[in-house]
Amino acid sequence: MLGKILLTLAVIVIAFFFVRQRDMKNRTDSARPKTRTALPKTPEAQEDNTLSADLRLGAYMFLVLVIGIGIALYYFQWQDDHSILTVRLHREGQARPIEYQIYKYQLAERSFTTLDGILVTVASSERMEVEGL
Repeated sequence: MLGKILLTLAVIVIAFFFVRQRDMKNRTDSARPKTRTALPKTPEAQEDNTLSADLRLGAYMFLVLVIGIGIALYYFQWQDDHSILTVRLHREGQARPIEYQIYKYQLAERSFTTLDGILVTVASSERMEVEGL
């Protein structure tokens, strides 16, 4: 999951620098007058500049929104994975089950790792009961 986030951030940074370089190149080309007389700015040209600025602002706001949603979803997934569950193993011949505390992401189909770092594999004759899902 962390790799996906880093890859996405790398693509965003590369795209940002690519667009910025292209924008700077267009500014240097437009800064050089093609004729000796400078033309006064028309209202249509000013409207185009404000529309371009509004679109740029909208794109940045959308980018911030998408990154914010991604960060929030990653945090909630992490929080859910680190919730603590209680696992009870019922064995034949024992009156009381054995209880373990685990993180949710450590739970597999027939094994789990406790909070203390002990790897427990459940036998086919044992019954596993998970509390907190």
